[in-house]
Amino acid sequence: MEYFEDLTVGASDSFGDYEVTREELTSFAGQYDPQPIHTDPEAAADSMFGGLVASGWHTAAMTMGLLVDGRLADSRALGALGVDSLRWPEPVRPGDRLSVRTEIREKEPVDDDRGRVAIAVTTTNQDDETVLSMVAQVLWERA
Repeated sequence: MEYFEDLTVGASDSFGDYEVTREELTSFAGQYDPQPIHTDPEAAADSMFGGLVASGWHTAAMTMGLLVDGRLADSRALGALGVDSLRWPEPVRPGDRLSVRTEIREKEPVDDDRGRVAIAVTTTNQDDETVLSMVAQVLWERA
């Protein structure tokens, strides 16, 4: 288990290989972001995207899944305080394969039991295009 004291500012990691399916994209959007660019192939084809694209919130959810599997499951992370500078510079499309890079930007003790860790997160597709960037503010258990 990785505690707050085990983390080093500047440390980076890469992980994940997640394939986005059309069914998942439209299902998520139908429930949480039912805009035509996410749910209607014909309307999406006539949009500036030229086809279906994932909701940014779906991209964030897929990123979170990759973060848990690749970074947080074997840690003493306690949950996030929020995210800073969330951006979706390129759309995610059906068939894209996503991976994540993280870098610890800063850390500071909060109290005797917890510390705050700022982690830069970048999600990329198979062409190494950035589809999400953010800085997660995570509470971490102290040893």
